Amino acid sequence: MRELDVARITEAVKDLSIRTNIYLPDDVKKALRESLEREESPMGKEILQVILDNHDIAEKEKMPICQDTGVAIVFMEVGQEVHLVGGALEDAVNEGVRQGYKEGYLRKSMVADPVIERKNTTDNTPAVIYTRIVPGDKIKIVFAPKGGGAENMSEVRMMTAADGIDGVKDFVVDRVSRSGGNPCPPIVVGVGLGGSFERCAMLAKEALMRTIGEPNPDPVYDEVEKDLLKRINNLGIGPQGLGGRTTALAVHIKMVPCHIASMPVAVNIQCHVSRHGETII
Repeated sequence: MRELDVARITEAVKDLSIRTNIYLPDDVKKALRESLEREESPMGKEILQVILDNHDIAEKEKMPICQDTGVAIVFMEVGQEVHLVGGALEDAVNEGVRQGYKEGYLRKSMVADPVIERKNTTDNTPAVIYTRIVPGDKIKIVFAPKGGGAENMSEVRMMTAADGIDGVKDFVVDRVSRSGGNPCPPIVVGVGLGGSFERCAMLAKEALMRTIGEPNPDPVYDEVEKDLLKRINNLGIGPQGLGGRTTALAVHIKMVPCHIASMPVAVNIQCHVSRHGETII
């Protein structure tokens, strides 16, 4: 059994909250550069170049890539051989968010009451935390700041088996079409299939963490992703919704089994600032 002070988790979350808001993952930058080369629309090319320039400025100036520094989404894989000491796990994560958003001069976007008062919590807590217990004596933390504009364009639909894969495809494409320029395209589209009402939504968000360009491990769904990406980019929404071939950088599907009477499907949309980072303690 390995003993681990939760202060280590706080420090890791603080670092990730700052780093992911400033430095875009290499796979996202690569996908944007490749899209710039392929884009046919002059306006689309100009916007993609401005996006890439903005990322360079963020890195050089150590400033957030976007003013919306997001909800703090935290995925944790906790080894069952780890004994946590020094406090509660969720408190440690929230303290890391609190410190990171203060020290990194990141915008605080969380409101305590979602409906009536909508008063800002002033430190971007609470984080949205998903924890899995796994074999081993390590803790893996994936931090993904999720902006409100893209999140607002996401949707869960309880479909039936009769809808089939064509129904799933039509739903995904329709969701992107209805979103238009609101999620700040070019987007990454996460699709969750199966599980239950809430599980498919989590799958869709988890799918966004996959490296762009990495094929789906299931060759059948890999072909579905390619077809969806083609259909989405043929919508003509383009960068920032102003027209062009680059509406999406990737479509990522994650699937699990489900009940015989159900076919839950979720679409979680991520903007071109597809921020995420991870560390292992």
